[in-house]
This record gives sequence, structure tokens and C-alpha cells, in this order.
Amino acid sequence: MKVDFDQNPFVVIWEMTRACDLACVHCRAAAQSRRSQFELTPDEGFRLIDDIALLEPKVFVITGGDPLKRDDLYAMIEYAKNAGLEPSVTPSATPLLTPEAIAKMKKHGVKRLAISLDHYDRTAHDNFRRVAGSFDLTIRAIEAARDNGIPVQINSTVSKATAADMPRLAELLARYENVVMWSVFFLVPTGRAKTADMIQAEEVEQLFGSLYEISKTVPFNVRTTEAMHYRRYVLQRSLAEQGRSADALIDPLTGRVDASTVFMGAMGKLPLGVQMQSGAITRAPRGVNEAKGFVFISHIGDVFPSGFLPLRAGNVKKESIVDIYRKSPIFVSLRDSNNLKGKCGVCEFRELCGGSRSRAWSVTGDVFASDPICTYQPALAATA
Repeated sequence: MKVDFDQNPFVVIWEMTRACDLACVHCRAAAQSRRSQFELTPDEGFRLIDDIALLEPKVFVITGGDPLKRDDLYAMIEYAKNAGLEPSVTPSATPLLTPEAIAKMKKHGVKRLAISLDHYDRTAHDNFRRVAGSFDLTIRAIEAARDNGIPVQINSTVSKATAADMPRLAELLARYENVVMWSVFFLVPTGRAKTADMIQAEEVEQLFGSLYEISKTVPFNVRTTEAMHYRRYVLQRSLAEQGRSADALIDPLTGRVDASTVFMGAMGKLPLGVQMQSGAITRAPRGVNEAKGFVFISHIGDVFPSGFLPLRAGNVKKESIVDIYRKSPIFVSLRDSNNLKGKCGVCEFRELCGGSRSRAWSVTGDVFASDPICTYQPALAATA
């Protein structure tokens, strides 16, 4: 069944608090140790969950900061479960993330934990997170989740400091049978992250090649975040291995690859890891992007197209998240690919990819500009 992203998001993320005891060098939220007095109250949180349930997202994530800084986290998990959602939680690897806390999350209905791990080396990871012991606490959390039957998603940030070691990190993750997804975040220069921390576009394409090969052998799903053009890369590589070209999938009337059907028709003969990656895209057939199947609610109730894109669309204390997602001007404009400029605007894969609007905004100041870390040259780019 085709998802209408004009009406319903595929992913809803609620930043329950911005408080966190880590001090990560790339933190998009520039989190602090203390909670804000303006956070949504428990009652406001329950009402928000009721409204989110009306949107029927496939994925609902409670994030931070560190959600464990709020005592009502467990109540929110249980409330979301009872509202018909499948709550995931992204805790920080601090002393608060005990095996007992993980067991309690399981008891209250958590469906998945997402935990950050940026390096296979203990010292390098701790330096990146700027808290000694973070690596060991992360491994303990993965094992505690395993013991409680909780699937784990690992989030890893790609920057100049971490990119070269992603293959060895994948080897480490493959040791844990409850790791079901590896989400590779390509850095967006916002919060504490800087433009100088990003890898170059050519390096991105090389890393795509590594991730693609890794996805063929590991038992977990490999996906990218804020690197939407990996979808284009996977399609091109998989078709080339079958002796086919993506050119044959271009609609002669639109000049575009139809994202709603491409993976169902083209990806059936792939190895396990790539099949899983393509399956995730098939479930969200037009390719999830900022405001297009994705919505982020901040700790104070502000609504954004993404946690990396600081263009405020409204506040849930004053209006429903349903109306903000469906009707706010910034969300509506971001869902219209005709607004894209430069290479992204004429790209054959714009419906499948669309580029990172967050990175375009951070680097150029224009939310519709081309993604600066994409090397692909569309056929029409020369005349754009």
C-alpha cells in the first residue's frame, strides 16, 4: 500500500529532553547537563503522543539529549505502546543506562533501542563523545538489550575523524546478534558540528562503496541518514551487477526514476544485506526526507522538518502536530520536489533521493540548494 507523505509521516521523532551528560563533539543539539524548564510537561507529552498516534507513523522514536534524564520516560513508553505506537528509545551511554534501566524499558513496552557507537576503538570513541567510559557503557547496553530480547539499532556518525574506520566498526557490530540495523549518519554542520568536520563528496562516494559491500555480508540492515543519495548508489550498483542500467527505469514523460516502484521491480536478486536496505525504502516508497515522511518535535514542543534543519513550523503547545505536519508552509514546500534547485532540481533520482535539505541549508543558507556532498552529475545538469 502506497504511503501518502502529504498526510502521514513514516517517522516521528520526539526529543523528550535536551539534557545529556555527554559532550559529543558533533552534537546537533549542543546538549547541556541540566533540563530546560520549558520542556513539555508529562501531561503535554501524553497529549502529544495521542496526536502522534493519529498520524499512524511506522516509526516513533523518543530521543534527546538523553531521555533517561526524565523520570517519566517509562510512563511515556507505556503510554505510546497503549496508543498503538511501537516506541523506540535512543538513550545516551552514561551511567544512567544500566541493565536495570534497559530491563525496565522492556517491561514498559520499548520495541527497539538505538545506541550511538562511532568507532571500534575504545579510546577513539570516548574522545569523540568526550566522556571516558562511554564505549564500555555502550557495549554493556547492547549486551543488556540482548539479554532482554530488545533489538538494537547502532547510530554512527561519519566525519573526518571516523570515516576511515567504518568497515572495522561494522566487523565489531556483527558480533552482536541483536544488532538489527546500522544507521550511518553523515554529519550535518549544525550544533557543535562544523563544516570542516565533513568529509568531501568524493570520499562520500567511496564510503558508499564500502557500505554497499558490507551490506552484502553482515546480518543487519545498513542504511544512511542525511545521505539520501545512497539510495541512488545502491540502485545503480545493484542493477549494474545484474547487467542492467538505471536509465531503463527513467519515466520518459517525467525524466525521473519513479521511487514508488523502483525497488519493488529492481531489487529482488540481491544479497541479504542489500535486500534489507531496499526493503526499508520499499516500505517508504517515495524516499523519506525532511518533512517528506519525517517530522521532529523538540523538547519545548517546536516542530521541525528534521532535527538537523532549524526551520520552525509551529509548536505543539499551541496547535496539533497533525495540522503542522500536513499544512505548515515549510513542510508543504519541502514535499514539493519542483522547488529543488541546481543538480538536485534536475536529477533523475530526485524523487528517490532529494538530497539532504539540512546540509544544503547549513552549508549554503538555501534549503532547496543541491546537497554539497553529492558527486553525481544528472544528464540535464549541464543545462540547468
